[in-house]
Amino acid sequence: MGGGLFAPPPPRRVRRPGPPGALELAGVRDIDSSPPPQCKANSLNLDSVVQPLALNPWDVVLCISGTIISCENAIVVAVIFYTPAFRTPMFLLIGSLAIADFLAGLGLICHFAFVYCIQSQVVNLITVGLLVTSFTASVGSLLAITIDRYLSLYNALTYYSERTVTRTYIMLILTWGVSICFGLLPVMGWNCLKDVSTCSIVKPLTKNNLIILSVSFFMVFAVMLQLYVQICKIVCRHAHQIAVQRHFLATSHYVTTRKGISTLAVILGTFASCWLPFAIYCLLGDYTYPALYTYMTILPATYNSMINPIIYAFRNQEIQKVLWTVCCGCFSSTMPFRSRSPSDV
Repeated sequence: MGGGLFAPPPPRRVRRPGPPGALELAGVRDIDSSPPPQCKANSLNLDSVVQPLALNPWDVVLCISGTIISCENAIVVAVIFYTPAFRTPMFLLIGSLAIADFLAGLGLICHFAFVYCIQSQVVNLITVGLLVTSFTASVGSLLAITIDRYLSLYNALTYYSERTVTRTYIMLILTWGVSICFGLLPVMGWNCLKDVSTCSIVKPLTKNNLIILSVSFFMVFAVMLQLYVQICKIVCRHAHQIAVQRHFLATSHYVTTRKGISTLAVILGTFASCWLPFAIYCLLGDYTYPALYTYMTILPATYNSMINPIIYAFRNQEIQKVLWTVCCGCFSSTMPFRSRSPSDV
């Protein structure tokens, strides 16, 4: 497999006895040596290289994915930013998710360009820091949205208050503060550029760094799972109470409850199927493992940022109306918006 996102860690420059050409550095022989054999990449490499890299199809796929992710989320960010009605806590959290996913897509594009064009260790460290920050903020924003949905149901009478706005800003500050701290770690020196033996499957992140990120993900996933279980219980209880008060048939109550639970299952199932394979492999994998395994697990993780706008933004009726207004002029730009709770999203 060619260079690019994944390449074997560069060995130390050591002269060994042997025929001409035995001196190698990052897979490149001396000028007098014969052409090197094709090497198979083992680890995610964000280092600079000595000579131009062969174009890796996996890197092309990631770059295309990053382009789609950036375009999708740029639309969401623009809609929320230019619509005054979208200044509620719910849309602030959706906007935070869209910004994080937009930066993730932009990071994938920049990484592809820098690896194959600039080839600088400093630039690549900054790029991987951006990717760590954006993906961490994306997962953190999903957790914040889940918390907001739960509180909107649990405290339905007091949800629309100043406390909700303050709580939303606190969650956003914590989410982005922690994400930026994680992203600065490889840039500030916690990387494996000087000690290849400490590398993880995602170079230049160290094994310990990736373990911390993976454990943090599992903690976030556990909290989200518990919150969605509680949301399902509240939805079932509310649906039953409404059915009793309005004398609905049991079938209607069952259909309403099943629809709500199915929606929550799709949301949580999508998140788990995208991120769990990569999180598990981060704990079990090693930088000596074939790069194919890392590509096969990290690609679905990027797809989560591609699916998020569809689940959390484009399904929202208010956002749909704004998009129709911009694209087709089907609605008046001064149309009123019905205030909705996060549980409606």
